[in-house]
Amino acid sequence: MARSTKDIIGREDVNDLEAILELTNSDVDEVVHVVQDNADAIFTWDYERSRVPLMKLYEKAKASQWNGETDLDWSIDVDPDRLARESLMRPTTEGLAALGIDLSGTALAKFTDDNWTEFEVERQKWSLSQFMHGEQGALICTAKIVETVPWIDAKYYAATQVMDEARHVEVFAKYLDTKLDGHYPINHHLKMLLDDIINDSRWDMTYLGMQIMVEGLALASFGLAQQNTPDPLLRQLLRYVMSDEARHVAFGVLSLKEYYEQLTDAEMLDRQEFAFEAAVRMRDRFLQQEVWERMGVPVRDAIRVFRQDDPEIRNQDPFQQLLFSKIVPNCKKLGLLDANGGWLRKRFDTLGVTQFEDWVDTGEEYETLDAVALDRAGA
Repeated sequence: MARSTKDIIGREDVNDLEAILELTNSDVDEVVHVVQDNADAIFTWDYERSRVPLMKLYEKAKASQWNGETDLDWSIDVDPDRLARESLMRPTTEGLAALGIDLSGTALAKFTDDNWTEFEVERQKWSLSQFMHGEQGALICTAKIVETVPWIDAKYYAATQVMDEARHVEVFAKYLDTKLDGHYPINHHLKMLLDDIINDSRWDMTYLGMQIMVEGLALASFGLAQQNTPDPLLRQLLRYVMSDEARHVAFGVLSLKEYYEQLTDAEMLDRQEFAFEAAVRMRDRFLQQEVWERMGVPVRDAIRVFRQDDPEIRNQDPFQQLLFSKIVPNCKKLGLLDANGGWLRKRFDTLGVTQFEDWVDTGEEYETLDAVALDRAGA
């Protein structure tokens, strides 16, 4: 029997804004965070490499390693204020008025163009910070996959991803510390999700939570960020990271498709519920309340101004919807969307993201995003 929405995410209404905002990181000075890892480490004495798609992915991963110190041009000067002014996403008072957004009676009514530039700098820093924290979550989860997955082909590939994720954390941290002025603490919704993924004892749940959900959203996010940033260093950084991320999501799709074909309806429902929880946690973090707080703007003021207090409008935000463009088709390929009478499909409908179900899944897409191969070919 399916659990209720409250049992899964802690509230009855998926769009209950007050309940979402109540969840905040209360320990922003925390340096070490401990999560109970309940999994068994699994040895396998079967060394036959029989899973051809995983073998191919492993060979691709070995050939696509890059060095964040030498392959990125760190000599490029980064002026955050100038980049913010050039960003296509920077709001202005005049531009918001043209969209019919009324700032009167709110703290945002006094915002000048300089304030909006500062907001864009902070928004960018917040976004890259969450990328960095998520990449550390992926580093830990992939190390766990090496321990827990029972197939030697998957252990081999997961070991390459551990190196990838260490590199990702490294380059995001370096960019934030040397090109911006440091990073934001982890968003509480993201932290809750990472804790849940690491805490679960089942190896396939680590795959589902990280490889399909977190990495799938990251891949879409990186693509949007790369298209919108005027910074050549960040574009180059994201291009390399995206090439790795596409392989990581493909790793999840290729591994879980075989495994999920063997599961019962009850077992599939458990995975559907976990995918729904992950989707909600990731959506909720995009309210970016930490940025508004740092800007001295009451969070509810900002949310009301941008009409994010209206669930129908918030769930139809094309930017937030597009972030799920990799997740939904991959869930469909794994059979999660329509198992148990379309349980997950109905839940994705409430988030306004089901329209991506027929987009290209990531099982083979990684071939087109190989940044290292493109660079070596002079592209």
